[in-house]
Amino acid sequence: MENILLVLNIVFAIILVLLVLMQKSEGGALGIGVSQENLMFSKTAGNFMTKATAVVATLFIICSLALTIVSRGELTPTNSVLDTIEEKAEDTPSIPENN
Repeated sequence: MENILLVLNIVFAIILVLLVLMQKSEGGALGIGVSQENLMFSKTAGNFMTKATAVVATLFIICSLALTIVSRGELTPTNSVLDTIEEKAEDTPSIPENN
């Protein structure tokens, strides 16, 4: 299951990168110098590429969350850090008392 999700996640990432690179650049340096009216009522807002990018991005996020949930069981430690410190404390020699 984890391998399938990992492969899907990689495929979605590649498709997402390709979709973003294929989109037409609107220029304006992230909207600087563009009026709000043009930004709100742009003809490209309902573009197929924009919708496809949103769908693939959503699938990528869902797949990433599912992959995290599935692999979380393997990340739980079997012993505590405090257990290893206590084991090391038992191995250290004791300080002799002054007679």
